[in-house]
Amino acid sequence: MVVAYLLLALAIVSEVVGTLALKMSDGFTKVIPTIFVVVGYLSAFASLGLGLSKGLSMGVAYGIWAGAGTALVAIMGIFLFKENLNVWGFLGIALIIVGVVLLEMGSSHG
Repeated sequence: MVVAYLLLALAIVSEVVGTLALKMSDGFTKVIPTIFVVVGYLSAFASLGLGLSKGLSMGVAYGIWAGAGTALVAIMGIFLFKENLNVWGFLGIALIIVGVVLLEMGSSHG
């Protein structure tokens, strides 16, 4: 199961890299960021699929992948792109994290 979670972590990092590169690609007009978008998303879906084949529950894996990716992209947007996030945004990120933790705690894997 450790391998499955490592694959899930790779899927999260790859998705975050792909999403950040999506912003940097300027509508796919910049080649290098566009390559990172394609490689990031392909790696994310491949890693997620492999993690599922190693025993991760689909609901839990997707919840963690989507929730962690969303929270990380929002946080990285603050630092890399100087995007603003008000108190409601931070509360939303906190709720995503709490939701992911609860989803994991409620899963039925051994």
